[in-house]
Amino acid sequence: MGCNSCSTGKDGQPRGCKNNGTCGTDSCNKLTVFDWLSNMSLPSGSQPFDCVEIRFKNSRKEFFRNTENLSLSIGDIVATQAKSGHDIGIVTLTGELVKVQMKRKKVSDSQDEIPKLYRKATQKDIDKWQRCRDKEEEIKKRSREMAILLKLQMKISDVEFQGDGSKATFYYTAEERVDFRQLIKDMAKAFGIRIEMRQIGYRQEAQRLGGIGSCGRELCCSTWLSDFRSVSTSAARYQQLSLNPQKLAGQCGKLKCCLNYELDLYLEALEDFPSQDSKLFTEKGIAFCQKTDIFKGLLWYSYKDDPSNWHILTKEQVQEILDKNKVKKPVASLEEFAVENIEDEKLIFENVVGQDSLTRFDRPKRKNKRSKSKKRRNNRKRPAKNA
Repeated sequence: MGCNSCSTGKDGQPRGCKNNGTCGTDSCNKLTVFDWLSNMSLPSGSQPFDCVEIRFKNSRKEFFRNTENLSLSIGDIVATQAKSGHDIGIVTLTGELVKVQMKRKKVSDSQDEIPKLYRKATQKDIDKWQRCRDKEEEIKKRSREMAILLKLQMKISDVEFQGDGSKATFYYTAEERVDFRQLIKDMAKAFGIRIEMRQIGYRQEAQRLGGIGSCGRELCCSTWLSDFRSVSTSAARYQQLSLNPQKLAGQCGKLKCCLNYELDLYLEALEDFPSQDSKLFTEKGIAFCQKTDIFKGLLWYSYKDDPSNWHILTKEQVQEILDKNKVKKPVASLEEFAVENIEDEKLIFENVVGQDSLTRFDRPKRKNKRSKSKKRRNNRKRPAKNA
């Protein structure tokens, strides 16, 4: 996720391009797409695709038609058509891959629906756009104060100015429907611009704001993930994760999207496993499954009358017992199967060069009785001071 200007310096420290997401190569921005067709020439007689992908603040991307046949490359700042006035954005993709992206996002390439790209932004456009971007944090703070004064149950998470400074879009999250008509009147009077309120979900809020996840990396939704699939608690159950909301929830407060990444592999591995609800009937009693280990192919069973004593069985052994139960063949006990799975404990650490034990901090400290008795004797021998 680093461009050439963000590479490492001579002293090993990250140099940083200090462009705040406006790098010319667009390789350290949110939801960046690598143009692997950039070095390939078009067949003779074919015209290049006239639509380009343009990114605005954070992860908002839209497609525009290059009606003026401008020579554009990734990282160019351009002026685009808006509902009223014009907007300023950065080109993130050109060429045939734009057609693929439009098809993937189900955007029609008809002539009337796609807005136009006006021109490359002039220095005057860029300066005005930068001034508007600098005011966003202050306006977001003041708008939150107005919403609190009106006692509205909503959270304004982000503000995005249009490139010409005539309009601002306020993104907010709320549990229920909010009547913000008075809020719009107050903000329009205070800021002197047109106001648009847009409600987003909590996942979209995390995508726009970004952050660092519990894994130590940037959030997937703000860097590369573009579609939000539903995540259920069954995904955590299949992967044998503890149902702890503090560990399973992401920055958005919902279940982490990464719970779905390995779910298909777990489901495929569990196809060969007996059901955890299966009961094993033995002469010693009925046994229930307590735990499974998908990677080692092991299951832990315990008797109904002795739930604290677990017996390790392989999935083949469990299937063998279930097959015998179906034909009503007697099985003496689980112990005759579990004996084969007992392994000798291997020595992991051995002090061969005079090193300290790894568990030296686990032992309680011994009180030095000799030093205490010595102090007592010295106190007795010490003469008393005269009053």
